[in-house]
Amino acid sequence: MKHSLFMEEALKEAYKAYEKNEIPIGAVIVKDDKIIAKAHNLTETLKDPTAHAEILAIKIASEKLGGWRLIGCDLYVTMEPCMMCSGAIVNSRIKNVIIGTKHIKNEYIQKESIFKLDYYSYNNVKVSFGICEEECSYILKKFFKNLRKK
Repeated sequence: MKHSLFMEEALKEAYKAYEKNEIPIGAVIVKDDKIIAKAHNLTETLKDPTAHAEILAIKIASEKLGGWRLIGCDLYVTMEPCMMCSGAIVNSRIKNVIIGTKHIKNEYIQKESIFKLDYYSYNNVKVSFGICEEECSYILKKFFKNLRKK
């Protein structure tokens, strides 16, 4: 299935982040069944709070396509995007977001997740969850377990 192939590429990006001691999230943008952008979190490396995998991938895809409207593009991301990234996804006109794993650790985050799903729906962005979920969840759990040991 093509979804799992593209999510595997996003996971490779997440592992690049992991190796840099960044929160291991990877993103891939696909147009016409071809990867046009790949990125991973670089907030620590770049000392930039906006250097999330999704934002960086959107920037790369925009440069490649010569404009900010990513019409006809799909985003594969290993973990559910944050509020900032959700705004960028909607603003860039991405139509499909395929998410590896959810980020649900408490009731507040659950409410935020529901809000984002409503926001996507209102803006005609289709969202699906659970592609390579176990693998996407594993790297995050491993990262935070190791971080707590330090």
